[in-house]
Amino acid sequence: MNAVITGLGVLAPTGSGVKQFWEATLEGASGIGPVTRFDASSYPSTLAGEVAGFSAKGILPSRLLPQTDHSTRMSLVGAEWALADAGVDPEAHDGFNLAVITASSAGGYEFGQRELQNMWSKGGKYVSAYQSFAWFYAVNTGQISIRHGMRGPGAVVVSEQAGGLDAIGKARRAVRSGTAVALTGGIDSALCPWGWAAMLTSGRLSTSSEPAKAYLPFDRSAAGYVPGEGGAVLVLEPADSARDRQPPYAEIAGYASTFDPKPGSGRPPGLRRAIELALTDAGISAAEVDVVFADAAGDLALDREEAEAVTAVFGARGVPVTAPKAGVGRLAAGGAGLDVACAALAIRHGVVPPTPNVSDPVPEHGIDLVTGAARETPVRAAVVLARGIGGHNAALVLRGV
Repeated sequence: MNAVITGLGVLAPTGSGVKQFWEATLEGASGIGPVTRFDASSYPSTLAGEVAGFSAKGILPSRLLPQTDHSTRMSLVGAEWALADAGVDPEAHDGFNLAVITASSAGGYEFGQRELQNMWSKGGKYVSAYQSFAWFYAVNTGQISIRHGMRGPGAVVVSEQAGGLDAIGKARRAVRSGTAVALTGGIDSALCPWGWAAMLTSGRLSTSSEPAKAYLPFDRSAAGYVPGEGGAVLVLEPADSARDRQPPYAEIAGYASTFDPKPGSGRPPGLRRAIELALTDAGISAAEVDVVFADAAGDLALDREEAEAVTAVFGARGVPVTAPKAGVGRLAAGGAGLDVACAALAIRHGVVPPTPNVSDPVPEHGIDLVTGAARETPVRAAVVLARGIGGHNAALVLRGV
Protein backbone atom coordinates (compact mmCIF):
# COMPACT_ATOMS: atom_id res chain seq x y z
CA MET A 1 0.00 0.00 0.00
CA ASN A 2 1.57 3.28 -1.12
CA ALA A 3 1.63 6.30 1.21
CA VAL A 4 1.12 9.73 -0.32
CA ILE A 5 1.38 13.30 0.94
CA THR A 6 -2.03 14.95 0.89
CA GLY A 7 -1.51 17.98 3.13
CA LEU A 8 1.22 20.43 4.12
CA GLY A 9 1.42 22.77 7.08
CA VAL A 10 4.46 25.02 6.68
CA LEU A 11 5.99 27.61 9.01
CA ALA A 12 9.36 28.95 7.90
CA PRO A 13 11.55 32.05 8.20
CA THR A 14 10.75 32.90 4.58
CA GLY A 15 6.99 32.59 4.97
CA SER A 16 4.20 30.70 6.66
CA GLY A 17 1.61 28.79 4.69
CA VAL A 18 2.33 26.83 1.53
CA LYS A 19 1.73 29.66 -0.95
CA GLN A 20 3.84 32.31 0.76
CA PHE A 21 6.65 29.91 1.53
CA TRP A 22 6.81 28.42 -1.96
CA GLU A 23 6.81 31.81 -3.71
CA ALA A 24 9.65 33.01 -1.49
CA THR A 25 11.57 29.76 -2.04
CA LEU A 26 11.34 30.05 -5.83
CA GLU A 27 12.61 33.62 -5.61
CA GLY A 28 15.61 32.50 -3.57
CA ALA A 29 14.53 34.75 -0.70
CA SER A 30 16.34 34.68 2.62
CA GLY A 31 14.82 34.80 6.07
CA ILE A 32 18.15 34.96 7.91
CA GLY A 33 18.87 38.01 10.05
CA PRO A 34 19.99 39.17 13.50
CA VAL A 35 18.46 37.25 16.41
CA THR A 36 15.52 39.16 17.90
CA ARG A 37 14.09 36.56 20.27
CA PHE A 38 16.82 37.28 22.83
CA ASP A 39 19.95 39.41 23.14
CA ALA A 40 22.62 37.45 21.28
CA SER A 41 25.18 40.27 21.15
CA SER A 42 27.50 38.58 23.65
CA TYR A 43 27.63 35.30 21.70
CA PRO A 44 30.01 34.49 18.82
CA SER A 45 27.01 33.71 16.56
CA THR A 46 24.29 36.36 16.23
CA LEU A 47 22.18 35.35 13.21
CA ALA A 48 19.19 33.05 12.91
CA GLY A 49 16.27 32.20 10.69
CA GLU A 50 13.20 33.28 12.70
CA VAL A 51 9.53 32.76 11.86
CA ALA A 52 8.49 36.40 11.85
CA GLY A 53 5.15 37.53 13.19
CA PHE A 54 3.96 34.13 14.37
CA SER A 55 1.11 34.14 16.87
CA ALA A 56 -1.06 31.23 17.89
CA LYS A 57 -3.75 33.50 19.36
CA GLY A 58 -7.02 33.07 17.52
CA ILE A 59 -5.85 29.76 16.04
CA LEU A 60 -5.37 27.68 19.17
CA PRO A 61 -7.62 27.65 22.27
CA SER A 62 -6.44 30.15 24.88
CA ARG A 63 -6.12 27.36 27.46
CA LEU A 64 -3.27 25.83 25.44
CA LEU A 65 -1.12 28.96 25.31
CA PRO A 66 0.20 29.01 28.90
CA GLN A 67 1.02 25.29 28.84
CA THR A 68 2.95 25.15 25.56
CA ASP A 69 6.35 26.18 24.30
CA HIS A 70 6.77 28.30 21.16
CA SER A 71 7.80 25.23 19.16
CA THR A 72 4.73 23.30 20.30
CA ARG A 73 2.42 26.15 19.34
CA MET A 74 3.96 26.23 15.87
CA SER A 75 3.59 22.44 15.64
CA LEU A 76 -0.08 22.61 16.61
CA VAL A 77 -0.75 25.34 14.06
CA GLY A 78 1.18 23.41 11.40
CA ALA A 79 -0.95 20.35 12.13
CA GLU A 80 -4.15 22.42 11.81
CA TRP A 81 -3.01 23.76 8.44
CA ALA A 82 -1.88 20.37 7.17
CA LEU A 83 -5.20 18.72 8.00
CA ALA A 84 -7.11 21.58 6.38
CA ASP A 85 -4.91 21.39 3.28
CA ALA A 86 -5.59 17.67 3.00
CA GLY A 87 -9.30 18.05 3.66
CA VAL A 88 -9.09 15.55 6.52
CA ASP A 89 -11.48 15.70 9.45
CA PRO A 90 -10.09 13.53 12.25
CA GLU A 91 -13.56 13.23 13.81
CA ALA A 92 -14.70 11.35 10.72
CA HIS A 93 -12.26 8.54 11.55
CA ASP A 94 -11.74 6.04 14.31
CA GLY A 95 -9.22 7.80 16.54
CA PHE A 96 -7.28 4.58 17.03
CA ASN A 97 -6.64 4.53 13.28
CA LEU A 98 -4.96 7.95 13.24
CA ALA A 99 -1.20 8.35 13.85
CA VAL A 100 1.04 11.20 14.99
CA ILE A 101 4.75 10.62 14.43
CA THR A 102 6.98 13.68 14.60
CA ALA A 103 10.64 14.60 14.97
CA SER A 104 12.14 16.68 17.75
CA SER A 105 15.61 17.73 18.77
CA ALA A 106 15.06 19.19 22.22
CA GLY A 107 11.40 19.75 23.07
CA GLY A 108 10.30 23.02 24.67
CA TYR A 109 13.69 24.61 25.23
CA GLU A 110 12.41 28.17 25.58
CA PHE A 111 9.69 27.16 28.04
CA GLY A 112 12.23 25.20 30.06
CA GLN A 113 14.67 28.09 30.23
CA ARG A 114 11.98 30.47 31.46
CA GLU A 115 10.91 28.15 34.25
CA LEU A 116 14.49 27.42 35.32
CA GLN A 117 15.11 31.16 35.50
CA ASN A 118 12.04 31.49 37.72
CA MET A 119 13.35 28.77 40.00
CA TRP A 120 16.83 30.29 40.28
CA SER A 121 15.67 33.88 40.75
CA LYS A 122 12.37 33.50 42.64
CA GLY A 123 12.13 29.97 44.03
CA GLY A 124 10.46 26.67 43.26
CA LYS A 125 6.90 27.84 43.90
CA TYR A 126 7.20 30.12 40.86
CA VAL A 127 7.85 27.23 38.48
CA SER A 128 4.83 26.38 36.33
CA ALA A 129 3.28 22.94 36.80
CA TYR A 130 3.26 22.73 33.00
CA GLN A 131 7.05 22.48 33.08
CA SER A 132 6.52 18.80 33.91
CA PHE A 133 5.71 18.13 30.24
CA ALA A 134 6.18 21.34 28.21
CA TRP A 135 9.95 20.81 27.96
CA PHE A 136 9.69 17.15 26.91
CA TYR A 137 10.94 16.18 23.44
CA ALA A 138 7.75 14.16 22.82
CA VAL A 139 5.40 17.00 23.73
CA ASN A 140 4.56 18.01 20.15
CA THR A 141 3.39 14.51 19.26
CA GLY A 142 1.40 14.38 22.49
CA GLN A 143 -0.30 17.74 22.15
CA ILE A 144 -1.22 17.17 18.51
CA SER A 145 -2.65 13.73 19.25
CA ILE A 146 -4.69 15.03 22.20
CA ARG A 147 -6.05 18.02 20.30
CA HIS A 148 -7.28 15.94 17.35
CA GLY A 149 -8.19 12.69 19.12
CA MET A 150 -5.51 10.81 17.18
CA ARG A 151 -5.01 7.74 19.39
CA GLY A 152 -3.30 5.34 17.02
CA PRO A 153 0.45 4.89 16.50
CA GLY A 154 2.31 7.67 18.26
CA ALA A 155 6.04 8.32 18.34
CA VAL A 156 8.79 10.91 18.33
CA VAL A 157 12.15 10.49 16.60
CA VAL A 158 15.23 12.26 17.95
CA SER A 159 18.03 12.18 15.38
CA GLU A 160 18.62 15.92 14.87
CA GLN A 161 18.40 17.02 11.21
CA ALA A 162 17.78 13.44 10.05
CA GLY A 163 14.80 13.19 12.39
CA GLY A 164 12.30 14.67 9.95
CA LEU A 165 13.00 11.96 7.38
CA ASP A 166 13.11 9.25 10.02
CA ALA A 167 9.69 10.33 11.32
CA ILE A 168 8.22 10.36 7.81
CA GLY A 169 9.68 6.93 7.15
CA LYS A 170 8.06 5.61 10.32
CA ALA A 171 4.73 7.26 9.44
CA ARG A 172 4.89 5.71 5.99
CA ARG A 173 5.29 2.31 7.63
CA ALA A 174 2.20 2.98 9.78
CA VAL A 175 0.11 3.90 6.73
CA ARG A 176 1.31 0.85 4.83
CA SER A 177 0.25 -1.25 7.84
CA GLY A 178 -3.30 0.05 7.66
CA THR A 179 -3.38 3.40 9.48
CA ALA A 180 -5.85 5.74 7.76
CA VAL A 181 -4.09 9.07 8.36
CA ALA A 182 -0.69 10.01 9.79
CA LEU A 183 0.54 13.44 10.79
CA THR A 184 4.31 13.57 10.53
CA GLY A 185 7.36 15.74 9.84
CA GLY A 186 8.48 18.19 12.46
CA ILE A 187 8.64 21.81 13.60
CA ASP A 188 11.43 22.86 15.89
CA SER A 189 12.77 25.90 17.73
CA ALA A 190 15.50 26.44 20.29
CA LEU A 191 16.16 30.16 19.82
CA CYS A 192 16.85 31.06 23.42
CA PRO A 193 20.11 31.41 25.38
CA TRP A 194 19.93 27.84 26.68
CA GLY A 195 19.34 26.40 23.23
CA TRP A 196 21.90 28.75 21.69
CA ALA A 197 24.61 27.65 24.10
CA ALA A 198 23.84 24.01 23.34
CA MET A 199 24.11 24.57 19.58
CA LEU A 200 27.36 26.49 19.94
CA THR A 201 29.01 23.44 21.50
CA SER A 202 28.88 21.70 18.11
CA GLY A 203 31.46 24.13 16.75
CA ARG A 204 29.52 24.27 13.47
CA LEU A 205 27.71 27.60 13.79
CA SER A 206 28.70 30.45 11.49
CA THR A 207 30.18 33.50 13.21
CA SER A 208 29.55 35.84 10.29
CA SER A 209 27.47 38.94 11.00
CA GLU A 210 26.39 39.32 7.36
CA PRO A 211 23.12 37.45 6.64
CA ALA A 212 23.92 36.97 2.95
CA LYS A 213 27.34 35.43 3.71
CA ALA A 214 26.74 33.46 6.88
CA TYR A 215 25.41 30.14 5.56
CA LEU A 216 26.89 29.13 2.19
CA PRO A 217 26.62 25.37 1.63
CA PHE A 218 28.89 23.97 -1.10
CA ASP A 219 30.48 27.41 -1.54
CA ARG A 220 34.20 28.16 -1.36
CA SER A 221 33.43 30.50 1.57
CA ALA A 222 31.43 27.94 3.58
CA ALA A 223 32.24 28.41 7.26
CA GLY A 224 29.37 27.01 9.28
CA TYR A 225 25.59 27.14 9.37
CA VAL A 226 22.95 29.48 10.72
CA PRO A 227 20.34 27.96 13.07
CA GLY A 228 16.69 28.50 12.36
CA GLU A 229 13.21 27.59 13.51
CA GLY A 230 10.10 26.22 11.87
CA GLY A 231 9.53 23.24 9.61
CA ALA A 232 6.58 21.38 8.17
CA VAL A 233 3.85 18.99 9.26
CA LEU A 234 2.69 16.57 6.58
CA VAL A 235 -0.43 14.45 6.19
CA LEU A 236 0.21 10.94 4.86
CA GLU A 237 -2.59 8.66 3.65
CA PRO A 238 -3.00 5.51 1.59
CA ALA A 239 -3.00 6.45 -2.09
CA ASP A 240 -6.40 4.90 -2.83
CA SER A 241 -8.36 6.78 -0.17
CA ALA A 242 -6.56 10.06 -0.78
CA ARG A 243 -7.45 10.23 -4.47
CA ASP A 244 -11.14 10.31 -3.59
CA ARG A 245 -10.75 13.95 -2.47
CA GLN A 246 -7.91 15.66 -4.37
CA PRO A 247 -4.65 14.83 -6.13
CA PRO A 248 -1.83 14.11 -3.65
CA TYR A 249 1.38 16.13 -3.74
CA ALA A 250 3.65 13.11 -4.10
CA GLU A 251 4.21 9.50 -3.08
CA ILE A 252 6.72 8.50 -0.39
CA ALA A 253 8.33 5.91 -2.65
CA GLY A 254 11.44 4.98 -0.69
CA TYR A 255 13.24 5.57 2.59
CA ALA A 256 16.40 4.40 4.33
CA SER A 257 18.59 5.36 7.26
CA THR A 258 22.16 4.51 8.17
CA PHE A 259 24.69 5.40 10.83
CA ASP A 260 28.23 6.63 10.34
CA PRO A 261 31.08 4.44 11.59
CA LYS A 262 33.18 5.39 14.57
CA PRO A 263 35.47 8.36 13.80
CA GLY A 264 38.95 7.19 12.95
CA SER A 265 37.78 3.74 11.84
CA GLY A 266 38.81 4.39 8.26
CA ARG A 267 35.39 3.32 6.99
CA PRO A 268 33.37 5.71 4.77
CA PRO A 269 30.38 7.72 6.01
CA GLY A 270 26.98 6.07 5.69
CA LEU A 271 25.20 8.64 3.49
CA ARG A 272 25.92 6.93 0.16
CA ARG A 273 24.56 3.67 1.52
CA ALA A 274 21.39 5.44 2.70
CA ILE A 275 20.82 6.85 -0.80
CA GLU A 276 21.33 3.48 -2.43
CA LEU A 277 19.01 1.71 0.00
CA ALA A 278 16.31 4.33 -0.47
CA LEU A 279 16.49 4.01 -4.26
CA THR A 280 16.26 0.23 -3.95
CA ASP A 281 13.26 0.59 -1.65
CA ALA A 282 11.60 2.87 -4.22
CA GLY A 283 12.38 0.46 -7.05
CA ILE A 284 14.00 3.13 -9.21
CA SER A 285 17.48 3.76 -10.57
CA ALA A 286 19.67 6.80 -9.99
CA ALA A 287 19.04 7.84 -13.61
CA GLU A 288 15.34 8.28 -12.85
CA VAL A 289 15.94 10.92 -10.16
CA ASP A 290 15.44 14.51 -11.32
CA VAL A 291 16.68 16.46 -8.28
CA VAL A 292 18.46 15.98 -4.96
CA PHE A 293 17.60 18.20 -1.98
CA ALA A 294 20.87 18.25 -0.09
CA ASP A 295 21.52 18.21 3.64
CA ALA A 296 23.92 21.13 3.06
CA ALA A 297 25.96 21.32 6.26
CA GLY A 298 27.68 24.56 5.27
CA ASP A 299 31.06 23.15 6.32
CA LEU A 300 33.78 22.57 3.74
CA ALA A 301 34.63 19.05 4.93
CA LEU A 302 31.05 17.92 5.51
CA ASP A 303 29.89 19.41 2.21
CA ARG A 304 32.68 17.51 0.46
CA GLU A 305 31.54 14.27 2.09
CA GLU A 306 27.97 14.82 0.93
CA ALA A 307 29.08 15.77 -2.59
CA GLU A 308 31.18 12.59 -2.77
CA ALA A 309 28.16 10.50 -1.80
CA VAL A 310 25.93 12.22 -4.37
CA THR A 311 28.43 11.92 -7.22
CA ALA A 312 29.18 8.30 -6.32
CA VAL A 313 25.51 7.44 -6.82
CA PHE A 314 24.42 9.85 -9.56
CA GLY A 315 27.70 10.63 -11.30
CA ALA A 316 29.55 13.93 -11.61
CA ARG A 317 26.98 16.64 -12.34
CA GLY A 318 24.58 13.79 -12.99
CA VAL A 319 21.55 15.35 -11.28
CA PRO A 320 20.52 18.88 -10.21
CA VAL A 321 21.26 19.48 -6.52
CA THR A 322 19.64 22.21 -4.47
CA ALA A 323 19.62 23.46 -0.88
CA PRO A 324 16.76 25.93 -0.30
CA LYS A 325 17.56 25.74 3.43
CA ALA A 326 20.40 28.20 2.78
CA GLY A 327 17.67 30.84 2.95
CA VAL A 328 16.14 29.72 6.23
CA GLY A 329 18.98 28.13 8.17
CA ARG A 330 19.23 24.61 9.53
CA LEU A 331 16.04 23.93 11.48
CA ALA A 332 17.21 20.88 13.43
CA ALA A 333 14.30 18.40 13.54
CA GLY A 334 12.19 20.75 11.40
CA GLY A 335 14.60 21.01 8.49
CA ALA A 336 14.10 17.72 6.71
CA GLY A 337 10.30 17.96 6.83
CA LEU A 338 10.54 21.38 5.19
CA ASP A 339 12.81 19.94 2.50
CA VAL A 340 10.27 17.19 1.84
CA ALA A 341 7.56 19.85 1.47
CA CYS A 342 9.85 21.64 -1.01
CA ALA A 343 10.45 18.45 -2.95
CA ALA A 344 6.72 17.68 -3.10
CA LEU A 345 6.01 21.19 -4.40
CA ALA A 346 8.83 20.86 -6.93
CA ILE A 347 7.18 17.70 -8.25
CA ARG A 348 3.76 19.35 -8.41
CA HIS A 349 4.96 22.51 -10.18
CA GLY A 350 7.83 21.18 -12.30
CA VAL A 351 10.49 23.53 -11.00
CA VAL A 352 13.64 23.18 -8.88
CA PRO A 353 14.14 26.05 -6.40
CA PRO A 354 17.58 27.66 -6.12
CA THR A 355 20.16 27.63 -3.35
CA PRO A 356 20.06 31.20 -1.97
CA ASN A 357 23.18 33.35 -1.49
CA VAL A 358 25.62 30.78 -2.90
CA SER A 359 27.57 32.34 -5.78
CA ASP A 360 30.91 30.51 -5.79
CA PRO A 361 30.33 26.75 -5.61
CA VAL A 362 33.38 24.56 -5.12
CA PRO A 363 33.99 23.07 -8.61
CA GLU A 364 35.82 20.08 -7.18
CA HIS A 365 32.56 18.92 -5.57
CA GLY A 366 31.40 17.91 -9.04
CA ILE A 367 27.72 18.59 -8.35
CA ASP A 368 25.23 20.50 -10.48
CA LEU A 369 24.20 22.97 -7.78
CA VAL A 370 21.15 25.07 -8.70
CA THR A 371 21.96 28.69 -7.85
CA GLY A 372 20.78 32.14 -8.86
CA ALA A 373 17.33 31.33 -10.20
CA ALA A 374 14.83 28.48 -10.11
CA ARG A 375 15.20 25.89 -12.86
CA GLU A 376 12.05 24.84 -14.70
CA THR A 377 12.22 21.15 -15.51
CA PRO A 378 9.92 18.14 -15.11
CA VAL A 379 10.41 16.62 -11.67
CA ARG A 380 9.13 13.07 -11.57
CA ALA A 381 11.28 11.81 -8.69
CA ALA A 382 13.23 13.62 -5.99
CA VAL A 383 15.66 12.49 -3.30
CA VAL A 384 15.84 14.34 0.02
CA LEU A 385 18.95 13.90 2.19
CA ALA A 386 19.52 14.65 5.86
CA ARG A 387 22.43 14.14 8.23
CA GLY A 388 22.08 14.54 11.96
CA ILE A 389 24.83 15.45 14.39
CA GLY A 390 26.10 12.24 15.95
CA GLY A 391 26.29 10.18 12.75
CA HIS A 392 22.65 9.90 11.60
CA ASN A 393 21.96 9.65 7.85
CA ALA A 394 18.61 9.42 6.09
CA ALA A 395 17.38 9.50 2.50
CA LEU A 396 13.81 9.77 1.22
CA VAL A 397 12.56 9.25 -2.33
CA LEU A 398 9.46 11.13 -3.51
CA ARG A 399 7.69 10.29 -6.73
CA GLY A 400 4.95 12.05 -8.66
CA VAL A 401 1.49 10.48 -8.70
